[in-house]
Formats: sequence, C-alpha cells, structure tokens
Amino acid sequence: MSRALSLRRSLLHLHHHRPKPLSPTTPPPPKPIQNPFSPLNPARKFCTSPTPTPSTNSEVRKYIGYTALVIFCGAATYYSFPFPDNAKHKKAQLFRYAPLPEDLHTVSNWSGTHEVQTRNFYQPENIEQLEKLVKENNEKKARIRPVGSGLSPNGIGLARSGMVNLALMDKVLEVDKEKRRVRVEAGIRVQELVDGIKEYGLTLQNFASIREQQIGGIVQVGAHGTGARLPPIDEQVISMKLVTPAKGTIEISKEKDPELFYLARVGLGGLGVVSEVTLQCVERQELVEHTFISNMKDIKKNHKKLLSENKHVKYLHIPYTDAVVVVTCNPVSKWKGLPKYKPKYTTDEALLHVRDLYKESLEKYRIAAAKSSDDNEPDINELSFTELRDKLLALDPLNKDHVVKINRAEAEFWRKSEGYRVGWSDEILGFDCGGQQWVSENCFPAGTLAKPSLKDLEFIEKLKQLIEKEEIPAPAPIEQRWTARSQSPMSPASSSAEDDIFSWVGIIMYLPTMDARQRKEITEEFFHYRHLTQVELWDKYSAYEHWAKIEVPKDKDELAALKERLRRRFPVDAYNKARKELDPNKILSNNMLEKLFPLSETN
Repeated sequence: MSRALSLRRSLLHLHHHRPKPLSPTTPPPPKPIQNPFSPLNPARKFCTSPTPTPSTNSEVRKYIGYTALVIFCGAATYYSFPFPDNAKHKKAQLFRYAPLPEDLHTVSNWSGTHEVQTRNFYQPENIEQLEKLVKENNEKKARIRPVGSGLSPNGIGLARSGMVNLALMDKVLEVDKEKRRVRVEAGIRVQELVDGIKEYGLTLQNFASIREQQIGGIVQVGAHGTGARLPPIDEQVISMKLVTPAKGTIEISKEKDPELFYLARVGLGGLGVVSEVTLQCVERQELVEHTFISNMKDIKKNHKKLLSENKHVKYLHIPYTDAVVVVTCNPVSKWKGLPKYKPKYTTDEALLHVRDLYKESLEKYRIAAAKSSDDNEPDINELSFTELRDKLLALDPLNKDHVVKINRAEAEFWRKSEGYRVGWSDEILGFDCGGQQWVSENCFPAGTLAKPSLKDLEFIEKLKQLIEKEEIPAPAPIEQRWTARSQSPMSPASSSAEDDIFSWVGIIMYLPTMDARQRKEITEEFFHYRHLTQVELWDKYSAYEHWAKIEVPKDKDELAALKERLRRRFPVDAYNKARKELDPNKILSNNMLEKLFPLSETN
C-alpha cells in the first residue's frame, strides 16, 4: 500500500534517507516532546543601589511604580530582542497557543521559500499502488498533487491538500543499447539514471545545473541545460506513461496520440502522474571544460563563434563589473587529445582575495571575536568559494556597496581560476548554484544559430544598466544559457522553426541566513528587483519565466495581466481542455495551477 509519511524536511532529503515501509495502520511517528517554558530567574537583579526608605504613601507608590516599570521593560526586552539560533525557542514558546496536530506535517522546497502543511503525503512503490491511489482519490475528489524532489524555487509541486511522490519508483526498466534508449520509472533521480546506464556506454544528451531532480519533475517543468544546438530536456522524451484520474493509465508517444504527447511532455503535473518515461540517450563522452574571463566588448565580437563552435556554452555575468565568465564544454578531440595546460594559480591563491575580504568584513562588522570563539565555526581555509560568498553576503546582504565588493572579489576568483577540466559529461555539466536562494529565469528568442539576433547580449546590457541605475544589491552571477527550440507547446522555448535558438537568463538573490527578519527583507528586495526587470525587459524581448521559477502575484490586477500574457504565448485553452478530459475533478491541481490556468474561464 502507498502510505502517508511524516515530513519535517525538504523533499530532497527523502531520496537519501528512504523510510522503511509502513503498514496502512501504522501511525506516524510521534514528534519529540518540547521542553516546557522556563520562567525568568526570579533572582535576576535589575538594580544594585540601596532602596530608599519611603516616608509617605505617595513615595511608596512611586517606587513600586518605578520597580514595576523596570521589570516590565526588562521582560519586554528579553522576549523581543533577537535571540541566537540555539535559544529562539525561549522566545517562541511564550506566544505558542497550541501544538500542531500529530498528523499535520510541514513540507518545504529546497530553498525554504515555499512550504505547506499537509496530512497526506503518499509514496507508492509501484504502478499498481499508484493507479489505486489515483483512482481512490479521484472517487473522493481528494487532491494529490504530483511532487518531485522539491527543487523548484517556486514550489510548483506543493499542495496543502495532499501530494504524491514517486521517490520509491526509481528503477531503470529497460535499456536498448542499439537504439540508445532507456525506459525508467519517473521517480528515478538524474544521477541515479546516469549511474545506471553508464555501463552501457550511454548518458543523457544534456543536464540542468544539478543532478537531484526526479526525471518526471525535470521533464514536466521544461528544464534545460545549455548548448545552442541542444533542445530542452523534454525533447529527449520519446514516449511516456501517464496515470490519469479519468482515463486510467495511458501510453502516449509521437505515434500514439501525438497531440497529447507533445502537450503532456511539459504538462506541469496537471494532466496525469508521469509514471514511466522513455528517453533518447547519447553515447557517453568525456568532455573538456574551458573556463576563462572575458568582457562584453570581446563577447560581442566572438558571440556567434562561441555559440556555433561549442557543444555547450554559458556566460556568467557579474553585476557592477565588466567581467564575463565563459564556460565551454566539448568532447575530447581524437586528434588533439587532452589540452596541455598548467594552471597559473592554485586553489588557495584563487580564493585568497575572497578570504581576505571575508576577514576584512568580519572586522568591519565587529564580529571577528565572536566567530573566533565559536567552536562550530569552520576554518576559513576549508570553505569553498560559494560557501565564502554566502558568509560574506550574510553579513550585510542588502548593502549595495558590500555586494559590489563581493562581486569584484568573485571576478578576481574566476580570473585566477581560468583553465581546463576533463571528465565525463555527467560530471562536467553541472554548476555549484550556492545556498538557498530566490531565482527568476526568463527564456526568449535569440535568432538562429546561423544568424544570432544579438538580442541576448542586448538583454544583459539593459539588465546591468538597470541594476546600476536602481542601485540594486544584485549578487553574481547572472547566468546566461542557450538551447535549441522545443516542440512541446508548453515549453518557454517552443517554436515551429527548427533552427530557432533561445536564451535563458537567471537573476538571483541568496538567502544566506535563517534569520526570519533578514530573509523577509531579502525576499522583498528580490521581488522589487524582479519587478523592475519585468517592467523594463520582459515584453520588449518576449521573455517568459521558467515554469519552476514563475511566481503567482498576490495582486489581482497583476495576476490578471500575467494570465493574459501566458495566453499570448502558450495554448492555454488546449491545455485546460486536456485537463478537463484527464482530470475533471482537479485532483492533480494546486493553487498555482488554479491561479494561472483557471478551468472556469475556458469552454
């Protein structure tokens, strides 16, 4: 039987620490008993001066009033002043009215930017359990939203009413070495899939930045890698199996119901639970990664060449600098062999400028003494670049001048990190995205490979000008990637023209602290940043957000404008028609889908 699980962690954690099977009658594990509130120490002293002897009743009342005022002020300060992380429970329990019910569990996405509390979280172990689960919930009209690894920044898979996760359906079912095809259960993670087929000399054509996504999720949201000749990942899907509420399990492909197949490849989890996927793979290859620093002037001269001559290429633009980090990846040449290159700088030398800035910033913010006395504080020399950047940003994340210094230190780090790296494609085609973050990524047309429009570079120039004009504390990088077109109509890179290319540009703000007040301030600043780019750039460049990064506006007018905008780009009526046919009771839906694609507004 499928079962509801107790969750108090990100969904990604489930893949690494799988729960033991529970029987249908097994109750969820009890939550740990919290320590009762401990009152203030009655012996705590607020005044050490001798108490004068009152000579009249008025003086007695006056001093009693002073004493009460001091005690009240002291107590108010004690419970309102920010506590260190390990003592926050002391403050929180004062205002805690009642514990959460035992069967109510919190599920959050990886960045901690979206979370829901639910009583129903199911993990079927096979397709029979999944089919039964979908059928029973459809009969009850109870929602079970498909959710993957919880890596989407916007929490597109989260639903308070209930969720179904296929982490336990993670097998490689069939490998066709001759046709280079693999059939897998949709809950398998990208890294597990790659590890499972490498013995056959196969791998995926392209990869997103990280490897922890479930295959079903990465396809459904239209994820992508980089390479102007390579399409988004949904184009690797040649057939799929959907478990639908209304029609049961259906198999679709280019040959079987092609219209639904192309629509459902980027179906946002709303047309059925993807249970199996057949992927077109490629021969496993070693790649040479070349990282070097350039600038916008030189990029403009070489842009067409960089796009056309490299299998994979991306730019990392650094705000408030002219630096552009270029990363190319190509198969190892059979004639040239491996590049002969000796790095000019060691890793320690590359990180020196960033470490010095961190030490300098600690002194500036006068917390060096506290850091040095903290036994849990890691040695600065053991921190990676992204860890150092997070720590630097945490000191003053919204101070523009501070962020500019960090960005310049990052540019220096990359300048000293120029060089080559050789490895298998699944090892090379990744990117350390840093810690928790807010992200907005847009996709827009950039001409063709033979004739790039250069709108992609113009977009970046306008974006950086906007950042400087508005003095936005924008950290690095602004990541820019490219793909070929997708034939899936719900993909932001969809096009009927075979030679079209698309640029994907992501802006970011990190959440390097768990302090609720600071995270709220960063969130507000990020959405201001995002709003400015929306107003100035999106319509001008026909840019549309990645489905895993689009955020639903709270304002009614903004939501109405977004829905109208989506209609101009995507086949909303066709999508909603398929939803009505396959999921008439909307059990696979959630608040996001209902807001963006309300069924009541379509025929």
